[in-house]
Amino acid sequence: MSAEDRPQIYLVTPPAIDLDLFPARLARVLDAVEIACLRLALAGQDEDMLGRAADTLRMIAHERDVAVVIDTHLALAERHGLDGVHLLDSARSVRAARKALGADAIVGAWCGMSRDAGMAAGEAGADYVAFGPAGATALGSGAKAERDLFAWWSEMIEVPVVAEGALTSDLVADLAPVTDFFAIGTEIWSADDPAHALQALIAPLG
Repeated sequence: MSAEDRPQIYLVTPPAIDLDLFPARLARVLDAVEIACLRLALAGQDEDMLGRAADTLRMIAHERDVAVVIDTHLALAERHGLDGVHLLDSARSVRAARKALGADAIVGAWCGMSRDAGMAAGEAGADYVAFGPAGATALGSGAKAERDLFAWWSEMIEVPVVAEGALTSDLVADLAPVTDFFAIGTEIWSADDPAHALQALIAPLG
């Protein structure tokens, strides 16, 4: 697979992080593997904590020319100098996010397994859509986004597509021809060496 055709890596934080430890772990991953975008998928409603995390992780990412988006929080994205948002409600908030953050911001949309939701998000102005889970999981309904969805999207739609959820190296190899990005987070953060775990996961990309 040529470098031009190879999917890019989109890194997702854990939902809970220790700000004394996680920044160094993140820096090691960013230094080991070329990352296109970092998503702050942080749980909770503590505005101060989310803001401190956003500032700390943005600094690490931007030092390495990695874009940063945050789940849902438009105001935090704007206030803390992030590059955009990742919306969790398919197409419903895309237009509002674009209006709030401007034409240059990254606005992405999680669309589950729904082709229709993906098309609606793209028409509303999303910069990318994410489908998943791509792999087998007992979470939620247990259903997964099949390869056919990614293949159809890549052939028919110009909006970049992200494969996310329960990824394995075999899935990376299988989906590489039909996706633009792999979103990787929980697959690596529990490892002693997340950078090494990521390298092993994406080894099929060459």
